[in-house]
Amino acid sequence: MEDKHLTWNVNLQPGDSLLVTLCSNATTGFQWSESAQIKDQNILQQIGYTFIPPEKRIPGAAGKEEWTLNTVKKGASVVVWEYSRPWAGGEKGEWSLTATVIVE
Repeated sequence: MEDKHLTWNVNLQPGDSLLVTLCSNATTGFQWSESAQIKDQNILQQIGYTFIPPEKRIPGAAGKEEWTLNTVKKGASVVVWEYSRPWAGGEKGEWSLTATVIVE
């Protein structure tokens, strides 16, 4: 069985940017949260979000979602992305990516 809840450790320096790209398929009703859940925004801030549609326009084709984060100062912060169905009663956190970002 594949792991639906991934963890990732990232080491960066102050002033660095981090681009995170995750596969997304809106035809399933699931989507990643547009805003990354950043535990300490004094260390890391989201400066961008983009949805990239599928390259081939066929029903059920997956696109991508991208987040750009900038480091602000030294320290560590956890960032979480969750793939959910956003409506009331929809499945929450079906997939997740949790990144521990260390700025040194």
